[in-house]
Amino acid sequence: MAASTEPVIGMKTDLREIAADVVARAMRYGATSAEAIAREGAEFSVNVRMGQVEVLKESGSRSLGVRAFSGQRAGSTYTSDLTGDGIERMVRGALELARVTSEDPHAGIPSPDQLGSFPGDLKLYYDDVYSLAPEERIEYARRAERAALDFDPRIKNSDGGSFEAAIGQYVLANSHGFVGEYGRSHCSIVAMPIAKADDGSMQSDYWYSSARTLSELTSPEEVGRTAAQRALRRLGARKIASTRVPLIFDPQMARSLLGNIFEAVSGDSIYRGASFLQGMLGKKVAGENVTVIDDGTLPGGFGSSPFDDEGVPTQRTVVIEKGILKSYLLNSYTARKLGLKTTGNASRGITGNPVTGRGNFFFEKGACPPAQIIAGVKQGLYVTEMLGHGVNLVTGDFSQGAGGLWIENGELAYPVEEITVAGNLKDMLHNIAEVGDDLEFRSSTAAPTLRIEGMTIAGE
Repeated sequence: MAASTEPVIGMKTDLREIAADVVARAMRYGATSAEAIAREGAEFSVNVRMGQVEVLKESGSRSLGVRAFSGQRAGSTYTSDLTGDGIERMVRGALELARVTSEDPHAGIPSPDQLGSFPGDLKLYYDDVYSLAPEERIEYARRAERAALDFDPRIKNSDGGSFEAAIGQYVLANSHGFVGEYGRSHCSIVAMPIAKADDGSMQSDYWYSSARTLSELTSPEEVGRTAAQRALRRLGARKIASTRVPLIFDPQMARSLLGNIFEAVSGDSIYRGASFLQGMLGKKVAGENVTVIDDGTLPGGFGSSPFDDEGVPTQRTVVIEKGILKSYLLNSYTARKLGLKTTGNASRGITGNPVTGRGNFFFEKGACPPAQIIAGVKQGLYVTEMLGHGVNLVTGDFSQGAGGLWIENGELAYPVEEITVAGNLKDMLHNIAEVGDDLEFRSSTAAPTLRIEGMTIAGE
């Protein structure tokens, strides 16, 4: 199935015309500049448990938002009423707010020379995600759950299986004459089985597949089997004594760590002085095997788009290159605050001011297979779960509940639970000893397997 750049199927509203009209109205009513966002979409989701449908949702939505400026004062409103009267109330409401809000010397939309759209088809929209009949979508969820339940007699129960599909169209227009548009599609399958040991103890886990197109989803059966294997390997989990050993983070947990790095390089955190990476541009912040990239132009990427939520073309930004901090991630507001240039990372909802968002934010893969990384550890922990929020971005202090598999003589020996892993992100970045070759995008943030030295495990 080829990607399509045409407006999303079934969506007849001329969003471009509406968004441009909103901007024109705001300017006629006295705004010094303005921008409008229009969105339209459809979503389907089903959750089944033990073969029975528990939740079934299908919805369509349309929404429209405007941000109007009176000098350097901004007002923002939104509506789902796309009639003439609804749009009129929305625009006038934004201007009334703009006149009474506080002035911000850094507020405003990007300059005309910063606006544009990444050329070419980024393969973000496929109409096949909505090609299945509702009964077939439900069956996808059932198949995933059934595969997990049939995998092993110890899989006794289930938190369910699910299937989701969504399509949408997005338009941004502003008073500098920019009008941009693109469509997106997404679909996913999830299975969440529960395993039971002979002693009656139970463990649950999950697995999933997500894609822009139905044709690239992993089969429901494979999702279910993988979820079952992950739940089974947790049976018989033990507590361990406090120790200090190498930690290997599986790709899912490495991705979680990378999410903290994103927050630390976000322009919002930097200008507020709320990041341990403030003032570190051009300095060594990690080992030479660490390269982190943000790229909003990867074809089919979950974080890809032709332009950001201010109309600035998306780009590839090397954030950390061989351990050196090369760039923060910025929208036009944070760039002005810091005296830098936007990196095309504006993100916003239908209303409000932009924040810093990510494109496809990833840790560049290494050359080492995960099995080889594990084999090289005499004693350590393979981390497969982290719980809670124990990260201080100002200091870099890191402490989170965790679970995983104990490594003994280079082999996964037994499951471990009820522990806490602790360190400091500044040290952790320098102590990444090995980087796996298993980078895979399952969301807009991705990382391979990472081995990190020098962390503490708090146990019994």
